[in-house]
Amino acid sequence: MSATTSRLGGAMPLPGLLDRKRTIAAPDYNRWLVPPAAVAMHLCIGMAYGFSVFWLPLSHAIGGEKPLACPAGSGILHALFTTRCDWLVADLNWVFTLFIFVLGAAAAVWGGWVERVGPRKTGVVAAFCWSGGLLLGAAGIILHQLWILWLGTGVLGGVGLGLGYISPVSTLIKWFPDRRGMATGMAIMGFGGGAMIGAPLAQMLMDRFRTPGAPGVWQTFVVLGLIYFVFMLGGALGYRVPPPGWHPAGWTPPAPNLKAMITHGQVHLRDAHKTSAFWLVWLVLCMNVSAGIGVLSMASPMLQEIFGGSLAGHPDVAFTALTDKQRMAVAVVAAGFAGLLSLFNIGGRFFWASVSDHIGRKTTYFVFFLLGIALYAAAPWAAHAGSMLLFAAFFCIILSMYGGGFATVPAYLADLFGTQYVGAIHGRLLTAWSTAGIIGPVLVSYMREAAIASGVPRSSVYDVTLYLLAGLLVIGLIANLLVRPVPHRWFMSPEAVAAAQDHHDAPMIQTSRVPALTPASALAWAVVGVPILWGVWTTLTKVAVLFR
Repeated sequence: MSATTSRLGGAMPLPGLLDRKRTIAAPDYNRWLVPPAAVAMHLCIGMAYGFSVFWLPLSHAIGGEKPLACPAGSGILHALFTTRCDWLVADLNWVFTLFIFVLGAAAAVWGGWVERVGPRKTGVVAAFCWSGGLLLGAAGIILHQLWILWLGTGVLGGVGLGLGYISPVSTLIKWFPDRRGMATGMAIMGFGGGAMIGAPLAQMLMDRFRTPGAPGVWQTFVVLGLIYFVFMLGGALGYRVPPPGWHPAGWTPPAPNLKAMITHGQVHLRDAHKTSAFWLVWLVLCMNVSAGIGVLSMASPMLQEIFGGSLAGHPDVAFTALTDKQRMAVAVVAAGFAGLLSLFNIGGRFFWASVSDHIGRKTTYFVFFLLGIALYAAAPWAAHAGSMLLFAAFFCIILSMYGGGFATVPAYLADLFGTQYVGAIHGRLLTAWSTAGIIGPVLVSYMREAAIASGVPRSSVYDVTLYLLAGLLVIGLIANLLVRPVPHRWFMSPEAVAAAQDHHDAPMIQTSRVPALTPASALAWAVVGVPILWGVWTTLTKVAVLFR
């Protein structure tokens, strides 16, 4: 009986619009309508990667051109509640750290709830949390209360990040069993592209709202919050899940491959964390993310401080000697650099995840770590040589592998633990992201403050940090080499697997063949494709100075 009709002669009420039963698709549903809904959700929450464009304007919100420093030795508690001095960039960067920490915690804690209520209700809750966090953050900026910014944007927004992030991943894996790596790439590629659109848009809004006494950040938060709510709500309402037993026409499961560590066995959620493979993959993700996220969180300030006036056609002017007008011009280019990194982040998620379908997940991560170590170690040399082109190219490749790591890890888990509980296992693994969200940004931001305090020139403050990030990748490389197939003793019995699959709401159905391109799917892709194309165009025009 259809989920949209009442039962027992109308005695049972219709399920609500957000009920999981209302998201179960018909057998002839076009699965290619689901990815654009996921991309819409992730493009919005992916703006978390672009928040570095706000740090410098907020760091002189009171003092104007010259930040009004807090009293020496005042500490973080003073910064949380003061209204009389400007915030440090390092203190503001804790918002990004809270984003990632709460994201991982929310995904781990509420992963089971997401599976029970379905992706639609999860997406709606995520929209309220993410947009509400931005509005609370705007209030914190108006009142100049850092604790409100942390609690609203960082914590409440972080919950929205976590729920919005995991809401489509398991769903798309179920829709695309024939393209597991590509499916995970589609599921989260939008998250990497959020800053490509959001960072330039935020810069435009700040320029529009800026006054001599205020940088226009709180108004930008409000506008972005409203825009994101509309798009996230639309994406959530577009989610559908396939009925149990659905599979693409003509597809048969591949044979088990021990060399590629692809198994048909199923490991229960309660047992996954008892295996060494889970914790080794946890460490692999943590180290890859720590290295990349530290750079992403400070991408805009890093480029401005290393290359200074060169970004605005004044190569002889250091960052500290820039005029207010020059700083504005440099900030625009730096926002474009953050967007360029986001472009490679989003492209890397789809590219590397698809590549992993052919070369295997373990080999893909081996490439990430080996190449990443070389690029991080060479980045300070490119900076001191004054080669913005080479410096940008290094970090574009690094960020493509950073994004690829996120997109590849769900398929890595599915290969090792099976698909029955991969969504919930993935949610728990994202605690590695939470940990990395502390390690990376804190390492980069506080080492920056320490280097500046010790008198290191702004163009050199990131050198030691980049070498340390290369060291983190060495740890990840070793962990990845140690990953082995999960022993058979951890696999569920066939009876246990059958019992777990019997808890679904819909009957088994036959496979169906539906054209991928229809007017509806073309329209859905256009809705997310137009903003992406605008982001690509805006990004490329603003970073042209990097290629002169």
